[in-house]
Amino acid sequence: MIAIIDYGVGNLFSLSSSLRAVGAEVVVTDDREILKKADRLILPGVGAFADAAAKLRADGLDDFVREQAASGKPLLGICLGMQLLFEKSYEFGEHQGLGLIPGEIVPMQGTIPADLKIPQIGWNRLQLKGKNPLFQHIRSGDHVYFVHSYYASGCDPYVIATTDYGIEMTAAAAHGNVYGCQFHPEKSGPVGLKILAAFCGTEAVQ
Repeated sequence: MIAIIDYGVGNLFSLSSSLRAVGAEVVVTDDREILKKADRLILPGVGAFADAAAKLRADGLDDFVREQAASGKPLLGICLGMQLLFEKSYEFGEHQGLGLIPGEIVPMQGTIPADLKIPQIGWNRLQLKGKNPLFQHIRSGDHVYFVHSYYASGCDPYVIATTDYGIEMTAAAAHGNVYGCQFHPEKSGPVGLKILAAFCGTEAVQ
C-alpha cells in the first residue's frame, strides 16, 4: 500500500489517480496508524514552504515523517514536498525543513539568466546522474513537468538528476530510502508514470 500524507497541502487527486494507473493500492490520509502500515509514503505539496512546514509541525507530522524515514520506509517528496525534505529554505525568510537530505532551498531570482521567467513552468529535460532505482525505467533526455521558483542547492552528493534552466539545477535527489522530485511525476505523462511505478515497485507503464 502507498500512502499519500494528507496535511492540507497538495493536489492529491491527480497524484492518487496516477498511482492507481500504475497498479498501486493508494490511500490518502493523515492517520498515523494507517501511515505506519503503508509500504511506502509520499509527501506532496504546492504553495509556500513556511506554510507547509508549519502545517506539518502543527499536527506533529514532521517528527512522524522523520521517524518513518529513519525506520527505512521509502519516502518520496514531490515539488514542495521534496523541498521540505531538505534542511532549510530561504523562501521569504529562513525556515527549517525536515533535514532528511543535506542541502537548502534557494531562490532562482538572481541566479538564473534575467531573460528566463520565474516561476519555471513547463516541460524540461532530465539529465540523470549515475544510476538510481527511481529512474530505472527512464533515461537521460526524457522530459518532465516543472512548476517552481526555488530549487535545492548545496546537495551535490545527493543529486540524482538535474535540468537546465539557464543553470544546471537540481531536479531530483536521494539519500538512502528518501527520494525527492522537484518536478511533478503525476503531470509528466508516461515518463512520470514510469517514475511512480519504480517508486511503488509495480510494473512499469509502457
